[in-house]
Parts: sequence; C-alpha cells; structure tokens
Amino acid sequence: MSEWQTKRLGDVLQLNYGKSLPLKSRVDGAIPVYGSNGIVGSHNYPIVDKPGLVVGRKGSAGEVHFSRRPFCPIDTTFYVTEDDAPDTDLEFLFYLLRHVDLRRITGDVGVPGLNREMAYMEPVRLPAALPEQKKIAHILSTVQRAIEAQERIIQTTTDLKKALMHKLFTEGLRNEPQKQTEIGPVPESWEVVTVQDLVDRDIIDKPIDGNHGEIHPKVADFVSEGIPFIMASDLKGGLVDLKTCNFLTKERADSLRKGFSLPGDVLISHKATIGETAIVPAVEHYIMLTPQVTYYRVLDRDALSNRYLRCYFDSPTFQKPLKNVAGDGSTRAYIGITKQRGLPVLVPKIDEQRELADILGCLDEKIRQAIAKEKAFSDLFRTLLHELMTAKTRVANINLAIAT
Repeated sequence: MSEWQTKRLGDVLQLNYGKSLPLKSRVDGAIPVYGSNGIVGSHNYPIVDKPGLVVGRKGSAGEVHFSRRPFCPIDTTFYVTEDDAPDTDLEFLFYLLRHVDLRRITGDVGVPGLNREMAYMEPVRLPAALPEQKKIAHILSTVQRAIEAQERIIQTTTDLKKALMHKLFTEGLRNEPQKQTEIGPVPESWEVVTVQDLVDRDIIDKPIDGNHGEIHPKVADFVSEGIPFIMASDLKGGLVDLKTCNFLTKERADSLRKGFSLPGDVLISHKATIGETAIVPAVEHYIMLTPQVTYYRVLDRDALSNRYLRCYFDSPTFQKPLKNVAGDGSTRAYIGITKQRGLPVLVPKIDEQRELADILGCLDEKIRQAIAKEKAFSDLFRTLLHELMTAKTRVANINLAIAT
C-alpha cells in the first residue's frame, strides 16, 4: 500500500469560479446547469467540456457535486476538473471533499459563502499513489450506488402507490358502476359518510388527541424509557417510531386526562405536520399522544378495518379535504377534533376493505424495506468515508459485497 501524505487543499487542486448563466440566457438542452445546491436547469452548450466537481460558493456553500459529463457551473459555484488536480483521481477527490466538509468554514453572515483562500488552507490527507485513490473511490462509489438504487425504489414505489390509491378509491376492486358524490366518483356500493356518522353508529370511538395547556408534559418530564410520548414527527412511513420518541414514566402518563392510545388505533397528525398516519403497534401498556396527533379507535371490526382506515387516510381522497380545512402550508396549519368529525370517509364492504388494505400494505412494506436498506447503506457509507479517508482502514482489508 502507498504512503499517505498531508497537504494543504490548495496544493491538491485549483478552484475555478463558475460563470454567469442567467435563466433568460439558457437554451433548454442536454447539458446540466449546476448551482451550489446541485442541478438547477439545463443548457445546450457546456461551460466546461469535460467531467468535473462543483463546489458551492454562495448559498449552499461547501456542498460538493460530481458531474460525470460536460456541464455548466454558474457563478454561485467553484468547479474542478482533472486538469485542476493533476495528481489526484477526480472521483477520489469528490469523496475527499465530502470528508473534509468545507461547509464548516463558510461565513454565517447574510448569504453563506465559501472563501477560496480559506478553503486552500484546509489540511487534507491522501494516499500518494493513484491506484489506492481509485480503489477507495471504487468502494465508496459502490455503496453510493446502492443508496441511490434504494432511493429510486422508494420514489417509484411511492409514485405507484399514489397512482394506485387514486384508482382504487374511485373505481374500487369489483368493476361496479360509479356514482357521483360530493367528493367525486366512487363505486356505487360504497358509502360516503363522515367521521361523526361512524361515531354515531358506534363503528369508531370518538376521536381524541393529546393533552393541551398546563397539563401537557414538559421536557423535564421526559425519561429514557417508559410510556412512549408521540408527536407528529414520530409518525414515519406509516409506523410509530418508538426508538427516537420521548418517554414518560407510567406514573406521569397515568396522571394525564386523555390521549391514551392503544394497539390497533389509527393515528393521524393534525397540527403543523398534517396528515401523517400510522397504526399503533403492540406495546406493553399504551402510548400517550401530544396535541399534534389524534387517535381513531375502531369499535366494530366487522364494519370497518383499521388497516383500511389508515390506507384511506393516506389517500388523496381524504388528504385533500383534510389539508384544505387545516390550512396546510401555513406555519399554523391545524385541524381540531370538531372539524375532523366533518371529514368524509369512504366505506366499502368489509371484504373489499381488507383486500384494499392488503394491496396497499404490500407497497407500504416494500417502501419500508427500501427505507431500512437505504439507512443501512447510508450508515455504512459514513463509516467507510471516515475510515478510508483517515487511513484507519486500508482498502486491502475490505471485501465489499453489496446486495440491493
């Protein structure tokens, strides 16, 4: 293995200033236009006629991007090509700059900016031999491609689910005629009711959220384990995140007035973050809700499936009126329990509910698996980036096999 050397960044590369290319001067084409935060458009002719790195100079200062083809870096960026780093593999340099993290030295007054001379003074360590640089870059690129593959699966499956939900909640599964309703066309046999109708018919319990005002738990009440205290941000990907949420002692939780949510309850966020959903998993006692989250408890499982209800809550048919009433997009977006009771609910026959939940549940599971893999690969990437760029682990000691 080659020896490692310590240099100033300015002895490794030259940062060139990007060029002005205002929107009105661009001609739509195949050449990517890069700003400090990545691709911001396209043009028909490159400013740089070979692959290169783009480093944010203003705005997202210190961010690093890799264009593997000719490109246009605009005047909020620096750029680097192989000609500007003659003794360094360009892909290795991409990962070296990510490891160095030039965001640390950007100014914090007004628009963040990266000073070229300050960047040049940064110390960096790198192997002297190009073959070792290329091996490091290959390992990191392999993991990066695995991350990107999972991101594509997440995006395509999410898009498929959205399209499928629109179809399922307007056409159903039985090829039956449609009827026009206040929320649009739906299968003829489906009921259109309100949340309050379901309460009146004892199909669901009264929706309840967490404790408001003075009895709301404070930060000083939080402990390392106990009763999960669930905020809107703890509803992730259709699940309740019980690993990173806050906890209360059972004594403190028992002292509260409401918000006691049981396994099987359907949760929906209704304040600030609107419309995130989940089903409460098996827990020892219960979970406690904040005022940001409402639980819906199904009482008659022969009339309504809780899994179907969560899928319906995810659908555009429900999300659109929910967010319209809540004023989604506002910093004060909120829909209280009273207004939630007036929201529409589509209710097919129970067997069709269960089939719909099974279909959409398969897509949810595929998304969850991809998210878990993406996180695992991202964690691996961060570890390898540190280990390889500090020479704590040498490439000869790595046998990397990635299964996506």
